Amino acid sequence: LVEQMFSGVGQCVTVCNATIGLMMALKYATRHKDTRVARYVIMPSFTFAAAAHAALWAGFIPLFCDIDPDDWMASHESENELLRQYGEQVAAIFPYATFGNATDIARYTALEKQTGIPVVIDAAASLGAHDALGQGFGTGSPHAIVCSLHATKTMGIGEGGFIYANNPDMIEALRAMGNFGFGQIRHATMPGLNSKLPEIGALLALSGLERLESVVERKRRIEQMYYDLLPGFGFQQQRGARISYQFMPVRLPPRYAPYRHAILERMKEKRIGTSTYFSPHLHEQSYFAAHSKAGDLHATRALASSIVSLPLWHEMTPEMVGYVCQELMNACHAADM
Repeated sequence: LVEQMFSGVGQCVTVCNATIGLMMALKYATRHKDTRVARYVIMPSFTFAAAAHAALWAGFIPLFCDIDPDDWMASHESENELLRQYGEQVAAIFPYATFGNATDIARYTALEKQTGIPVVIDAAASLGAHDALGQGFGTGSPHAIVCSLHATKTMGIGEGGFIYANNPDMIEALRAMGNFGFGQIRHATMPGLNSKLPEIGALLALSGLERLESVVERKRRIEQMYYDLLPGFGFQQQRGARISYQFMPVRLPPRYAPYRHAILERMKEKRIGTSTYFSPHLHEQSYFAAHSKAGDLHATRALASSIVSLPLWHEMTPEMVGYVCQELMNACHAADM
């Protein structure tokens, strides 16, 4: 995995699922923090529920920042405002590489050095994505990069994940944490749980790695078809050289966004599977609203209320993509009549 995806740089440890990986990475990163003072984890509200659950299970309160309206990742202005407002109460910064987009790791490395606040990067959908240099996203990162191998991802094995970092001490500690905290033989020296990836999952992952590059390239061609066939619709601004999309996220034009439910119902009637990642966003969900704090989330609300996830798998034909796009436009026009 490290040789193929990260140019042989760094190390990784596998986990039974990425949620457990996020919990472990946050626990490790904040091991020196006084939780009576540092209570908050800054993170976007435009992400999956697992991220907020991980922060809560690690003993912290999610502090939701807004997103950039173009690349859909955490807004640096919003993060900075929350850092100014909450200061030493912030235990960690927890950006999400949204849909596999290449978040600015160098910026977070500098921010950690400046503030002393550790960073953990949720890269759930990033396996197969490339940064601006064409390297596997996260290559050389001193921060924990947590990736998912869930069945919905480009390389899904059913359930599983891994934590990558160019930090041998971190990986050694995380491996011990995931083995009941056994820093010594049958002797717990740190917080622990059982995060081990079953052997069958590891075998499926090794097999999937052999096909990953061809799968991602096929999906990139399909991705381009969507761009060409849906003029006027909104797409995520890519910050790296490649995103490894698990589905095709599309933003409805403002004219059609109020009719999203009717549009998706018509797509369902046409037997086209769609979804709305991530809508409702986390601060709109009752449990997280009651157990978190948030800054101004106007860009998050705007995107979450207009996003649609379209099908994208590597064996789709041009005819299939054309059918999906035509029916989406038909559904939009019908809803607006």
